[in-house]
Amino acid sequence: MSRSNDEIIQSVKELLDTRIQPAVSAHGGIINFISYDSGNLTLELSGACAGCAGSTATLKYGVENMVKRYIPEV
Repeated sequence: MSRSNDEIIQSVKELLDTRIQPAVSAHGGIINFISYDSGNLTLELSGACAGCAGSTATLKYGVENMVKRYIPEV
């Protein structure tokens, strides 16, 4: 049974709020949900993350892997 975009968005936001944002906040950053459509998720790092050289690695190896693990539709 496939989930609707709204259900997937709710899961993404919950994951961001409960698991990802606390880790990013510990380093002075903020992660914002921008959009989700048909498997494509757009997020934005801001705060201290905006100018950090490690932000790409954070997105690719931290956030992307976690989202794909918990929300396979992404």
